[in-house]
Amino acid sequence: MQTFKIRTRMKNLIFILLAFISIHSSAQDVIHSRSCSNTTISSQIDSLKKSFAQNGFVLLKEASIAMESEYEMPVVVPLNEGNWYQIVFIGDPSSKLHEVRMFDYDEKQVYYQKLYGYSQGNIISYDFQPNHTEWHMIKPVQVNKDKKDCCGYIMLLKKVKESEPLAVLSK
Repeated sequence: MQTFKIRTRMKNLIFILLAFISIHSSAQDVIHSRSCSNTTISSQIDSLKKSFAQNGFVLLKEASIAMESEYEMPVVVPLNEGNWYQIVFIGDPSSKLHEVRMFDYDEKQVYYQKLYGYSQGNIISYDFQPNHTEWHMIKPVQVNKDKKDCCGYIMLLKKVKESEPLAVLSK
């Protein structure tokens, strides 16, 4: 009876150990965002930031993202009901296709746009006012036949209401 208990405990311990190893090894397959740099995109970013600031928008979040051609790069952001947001994705100018999909918390698609790079440009910009305060997922993708790794840039801006004072920078 004693050896039966020891064998059962050993089997349970081995099962737990194998489960831990499989969970740990599958965690290595997670997509991690990396930053990148592209001089053409940099000049477009500066121009867009200036234009949106002049129109009453403040930059909430921005990120350069290294992307693999033909693969989506999910970006999750919290959006509040009643606010007016501007979402901007700038893709690699040499990519032939740029696409952005946005989903709400229930995974319902709330926005979609596709641009053909050479004829329609590399910037997808749209405004959005959420019906509920919740997390949204933005999924940009670009297709580039000449290179596997592409650079992209994403910005989240918010329209400042007339009653909200603008932040004053102090020294």
